Amino acid sequence: MSTSPSNSLAVALFGEILVADQMIRSRLSRVLPKGMEISHFTVLNHLARAGDERSPAQLAKSFHVTRGAMTNTLHKLEWAGYVHIRPDWDDARRKMVAISPAGRKARDAAVSAITPIISEMVAELGEDRVRSALPVLRGLRDKLERQD
Repeated sequence: MSTSPSNSLAVALFGEILVADQMIRSRLSRVLPKGMEISHFTVLNHLARAGDERSPAQLAKSFHVTRGAMTNTLHKLEWAGYVHIRPDWDDARRKMVAISPAGRKARDAAVSAITPIISEMVAELGEDRVRSALPVLRGLRDKLERQD
């Protein structure tokens, strides 16, 4: 079976994204505050930016993970004091999650720790090149989200 140029391009694109993802996660994991994992940071960042509560199901959907995986992450965040989990007053079967003041401080510390790394990468690549790559990456993400 021969590989067409468009297939080769697709394989090369996904290969680069997967390797870059692995390298970025490794580099960022080393500078996050002690005990914080990337999954913890992304949930805290999401809650901080959203500004209001989310249900575990909403968070799982946002991050494209199972409810069980999100529940596990939320339990760890709650244990660390980074989130508050309460019953939904309208439906006692559901829960609602909010970032705590300690979670906001931890998220801010994480942002401070990773910003120099990200800024250095952008500076080395060049802002114009990064800016031109963003529409392609957003388009890819949008396409993948529509397929879920």
